[in-house]
This record gives sequence, C-alpha cells and structure tokens, in this order.
Amino acid sequence: MALYIFLLSIGASFVQRTTGFGFGIFIMTMLPFFLPSYGEATALSGLLAMTTSLPIVFRLRRFICWQRLWMILLTFVVVSAFAIFWLTSIEDRLLYIILGCMLVLTSIYFAVFSQRIKLPSTRSVQIGAGGLSGLMGGFFGMQGPPAVLYFISSEPSKEHYMAMAQTYFLIGNAMMTLVRLYNGFVTPAVLDGYLYGIGGVALGTMLGAYVFNHIPARLFRYIVYAYIGISGLIILL
Repeated sequence: MALYIFLLSIGASFVQRTTGFGFGIFIMTMLPFFLPSYGEATALSGLLAMTTSLPIVFRLRRFICWQRLWMILLTFVVVSAFAIFWLTSIEDRLLYIILGCMLVLTSIYFAVFSQRIKLPSTRSVQIGAGGLSGLMGGFFGMQGPPAVLYFISSEPSKEHYMAMAQTYFLIGNAMMTLVRLYNGFVTPAVLDGYLYGIGGVALGTMLGAYVFNHIPARLFRYIVYAYIGISGLIILL
C-alpha cells in the first residue's frame, strides 16, 4: 500500500503543479481502494493536496486578491461541511458509483466545453461555483473543477490565477480536514498514508514544474482528461 500511495501522490502533485488543479481528481481514481473507507480516502487526499498548495501560496502570496476570493471560499466552507457530515450516512458502494459518474462527466466537460464557456465574476456566480465545489469537495475530495472555471474567468494573469486557486484549495482543504477529524475520518491509517505520500508530493511537484516549462499545457491536459474518464468507467464497471 505504501508504494501505491507514494506513486499516486507523485501523479496527483504532478498534475496539480502543471495545471493549477486536479490533485483530488487524479488521486481519488485509485486511493479509495487502499484505505479502509471512502471517507478516510478523502481525508488523506485533502491532507496531501493541502501540502501541495502551501509552498505555491507562499511564493505567490502577493497576487492574492481577497475581495475576489472571500465569497466563493465562504460558500465552499459551508457547503462542504454539510457534505462531509452527510458522508457519514452514505454507503461506500453508492459513493463509488457517484464518483465514477462524476469522473466521466468531469473529463467530458473539460475536454469539450472548458475552452468555450466563460463565467462572469459576479456574486451569484461565486456562490454557485463555491456551492458546486463544496459538494464535490465534501463528497469526493475533488473540489477543483467549478472553482477553476471561476478563477480562470475572473483573474487577469496566470500568476493571479495560480495564487487565487491554490489559496482557495489550501484554506478549503484545511477546513475540510478539521471537519473530517471531527467526524472520525482522520484515522491512524490516514496519518500513515500521509507519511507514505509526502515524499511523492515533493517529487511530483518538482517534476511538474519542469514539465510545465517544456510540454504544451493544452496537450497534457487532454491526456489527463482521457485518463480521468477511463478511470471513471473502470470504477463504474
């Protein structure tokens, strides 16, 4: 199990570093099979994702604009907390089915529609994006897609986008970790998995930084989306 978590952490942090999101989407394709419960898998994913975002936020902290961040973040915090509490009463098998569907739909959306749809940075859009992100984060540990669409549409540069998105993920994952701790999802198995994965996070982040400067992001993203869709089908079948 230790080797698998280490390798998954490399892949997830690699994706996160090259695209600005996708840690949870990548790692949750396989992580639930190596933890005692689905809730524990989301807890481990959140801890590792939080660790991935922390150095990026520190390095790009001058690009953070709290005025464009606080509403979507507040909505996410509230909705994801309710989702995590609800998670304790849902059977793992049902969550696997829902996760498979979400992975397939996510891959189709990003492969086909992400370049065509732009959202205005209005208060209602922030609440909608934060709510969807909260549901996906609380249930599946993959809050990225709705939030990323908002930040891409509202931020003036890639530095602002990366700083805002990683701050959102850092604070959001920290909050969800506390709620998961309260609900009993942060167990010794999760802490052991974190120790296995932390080295993979460091390695994947370094590799991602290198590849980001040498491979067109558009091509790489489509490879990732195809993998996500195939993984979703495997989980469903």
